[in-house]
Amino acid sequence: MASHILLINCPDQSGLVYKITSVLYKHALNIVRNGEFVDKNFNHFFMRTEFFGEVDEELLLQGLYEILPDGVEIKLTDQRKKDIVLLATKEHHCLSDLLIRHAFNELNANVLCVISNYNVLEELTQKFNIPFHCVSHEGLTREAHEAAVLKIIKQYNPEFLVLAKYMRVLSSGFVTAFPNRIVNIHHSFLPAFVGANPYAQAYARGVKIIGATAHFVNDQLDQGPIIAQSIIPVDHTHNAKEMTQAGRDVEKNVLAKSLKLVLNEQVFVSGNRTIILE
Repeated sequence: MASHILLINCPDQSGLVYKITSVLYKHALNIVRNGEFVDKNFNHFFMRTEFFGEVDEELLLQGLYEILPDGVEIKLTDQRKKDIVLLATKEHHCLSDLLIRHAFNELNANVLCVISNYNVLEELTQKFNIPFHCVSHEGLTREAHEAAVLKIIKQYNPEFLVLAKYMRVLSSGFVTAFPNRIVNIHHSFLPAFVGANPYAQAYARGVKIIGATAHFVNDQLDQGPIIAQSIIPVDHTHNAKEMTQAGRDVEKNVLAKSLKLVLNEQVFVSGNRTIILE
């Protein structure tokens, strides 16, 4: 029997959960998991529902739109693996972690290819029988390089792009083509230490914790909606190199966690924030 996910967000009002579940009941659909949240500051309602059954999508959506407030956003999708493209530069830890998870069916995604601006990770990628594309940035403007990368991406038509330590700042035009569909791992506990060399910044500041942040990419550097974060303790005995080494484990774990949430349709983007219904 088919399994589906229904995502709804709209202005809050009394009785929304009852109204929505009543429509599903009328269509003989069986709810197996449900989560909801009301953002009281904005009077806004969010709901994620997993259900089984055969769906007439047009009739179901019509029934929901008829009973829900103006401005409602509804997404209905099957529970299936999403198509993704991974982008990386030279560091292997995040890419290798995702490739291993994919190989052992622990990633709810089809990894279509890996794109890099260096060939350093080609041998690693080929061990997993994943296509690898090297698009060098050398001698090209950022616009020309991105156009070459986009040409490859369009061949695969992925649902999400994953920046697995892709150390290139993307232009506004590139980002706009994939709204809330680019997931990045930043080697810092944002909003602290944005930009380059965050571990050196952290060491210079004498921090007692370091962390990593996975976020959607927007047209402001490291300012997109945050999906997942984690930290580990450090102290004055750790130098910048040791902080970097310790941070890599945090980075790959946070990226994997964020992708699990995104690929399982558990993330709502609300302004520059996310609502996570786990």
